[in-house]
Amino acid sequence: MGHEKEQETAGDELRRPEPPALPWTVRLQLFALVTAVDIVQRGDGTVNRFLFSLADRQSAAAARPDAHGVRSGDVTVDAAGGNIAHHVAHRWAAATTSSSRRVRLAGVVLLQPFFGGEERTEAELRLDGVGPVVSMARADWCWRAFLPEGADRDHPAAHVTGENAELAEEFPPAMVVVGGYDTLQDWQRRYAGMLRRNGKAVQVVEYPAAIHSFYVFPELADSGELVKEMKAFMERNAPPKSNA
Repeated sequence: MGHEKEQETAGDELRRPEPPALPWTVRLQLFALVTAVDIVQRGDGTVNRFLFSLADRQSAAAARPDAHGVRSGDVTVDAAGGNIAHHVAHRWAAATTSSSRRVRLAGVVLLQPFFGGEERTEAELRLDGVGPVVSMARADWCWRAFLPEGADRDHPAAHVTGENAELAEEFPPAMVVVGGYDTLQDWQRRYAGMLRRNGKAVQVVEYPAAIHSFYVFPELADSGELVKEMKAFMERNAPPKSNA
């Protein structure tokens, strides 16, 4: 309790910035998104499946691949995809032999990856209630829903930035995108630091005025700039073209 009280006091003393200036269309979409998310969430880490199903539009599962050879269950889109990308890349790199890898992973792009820990970072305290989408309360709920029962936020699935964090030798080059209004930004910078400590190539791209998930809003100029950065990163790390 004493530690929590100290954190609250520290948060009160931090200089909070003004909310980000966003187009009204973006503010409206954010309001709808955040309201919908808050409604379907239950305090115990579960969701109201009926309400969730109203907004969860999915195509019917089909065993037969479509015209592009993709089955309905082959592709998953997740808001915490940066976290998943890290763990998938780590498992790929940890494969015992190169012959056991069925694909070549040239690089990994982590868009504002969702990492965390029991510690409350400076950005979490300073931006809680200022940066839209991800507040400390919403992030804590996500971890309760995601992590094994009884685990805290220092679980390896969430906390990957510690001194003893595991990282496979052949982990690919990474691009880490950080937004100045994202409460998770300190964890993202620590992640990039962990990669550097382990001798891995990492490019950090920062957008000081960006909110969490800014890239889904084409109205925001940073969204277009990010596409250019991603294209350049992929071109730099693409395998050389074969002369055959």
